[in-house]
Amino acid sequence: MTRFKTFRLPLLVFLFTVSLLSFVQVKVDNPMLLLERLMKGGGWIEIALIGFYGALVAYNMQDPRKVQSWRKYTWFAFSILFFSQLILGLFGFDTFLMTGNLHLPVPMMILTGPVYRGHLSVMTILFVSTVILSGPAWCSHLCYFGAIDSLAADGKTRQGPIRNKWALKSTVIILVVAAAIILRWMKAPVITATLMAGGFGITGLGIILWISRKERRMVQCTAYCPIGTIVNLTRFVNPFRMYIDNNSCTDCMVCTRYCKYDALNKSDIAARKPGLTCTLCGDCVSSCHAGSIKYRFLRFSPATSRNLYLFITISLHASTMALARM
Repeated sequence: MTRFKTFRLPLLVFLFTVSLLSFVQVKVDNPMLLLERLMKGGGWIEIALIGFYGALVAYNMQDPRKVQSWRKYTWFAFSILFFSQLILGLFGFDTFLMTGNLHLPVPMMILTGPVYRGHLSVMTILFVSTVILSGPAWCSHLCYFGAIDSLAADGKTRQGPIRNKWALKSTVIILVVAAAIILRWMKAPVITATLMAGGFGITGLGIILWISRKERRMVQCTAYCPIGTIVNLTRFVNPFRMYIDNNSCTDCMVCTRYCKYDALNKSDIAARKPGLTCTLCGDCVSSCHAGSIKYRFLRFSPATSRNLYLFITISLHASTMALARM
């Protein structure tokens, strides 16, 4: 029975991922899977490989002690795959682009791109879908910029909250939306919007390489990226939560040093729940010696809630590995 439980989650992730990608393979006329574009029938090989990949990740992430390392490196692998296809697209290999048309890979464009262009993009639809299905998992498993911020912030996190975090977040999101509206109203050329978005992305990389490395936490994702702010504010459309058990928590503050999203400061622990910038990543769970940090989903037990979250999030991560490209 214990052995069956060990393989139940990986099997479910495999079956769901294969089913989802099989639907895409059969129903979408323009091949979405890369191997199908390279050779006829190759999509089915890719589906099997991605399914086994998802099962492997699920098998290992069942153990809370392995979550931090497996999440970080599989997330970075996703980012490498994404940007590798982008680079190949830049060199004229249109097969590696989603539609053959290049869009700037700055997360902010998921929000401001549709405002400027006047229509939704594939990435915007993908983003909204993941928030509905898994809450804030976009910011801990799927964002190609976030993976770089995560690696830069490696190590024990400094204690103490990011100062004026919400003032910074609010200012950035208001400015980028206002800029997109003004550019659309002025009918500014695409090159102008592209240069502005590029400057925004370069600034984000600077924050990652300078501030996130220094603070040992993901400052770009937590205090600068407007998509992160959207995730923070809309995460409650999804019923997944994390909480701190009041009966067992000793206020030792050890978990603070494992949180990269500035969501487990002293005030958050006193309130017995992570702050709004929590992405439900689970890095903190194994750091709590009292086992006080738990997942919640409706009336399910913490263990079932965690497994359900892993099932949905890992399945989305694996499927996005196959589909996410510019």
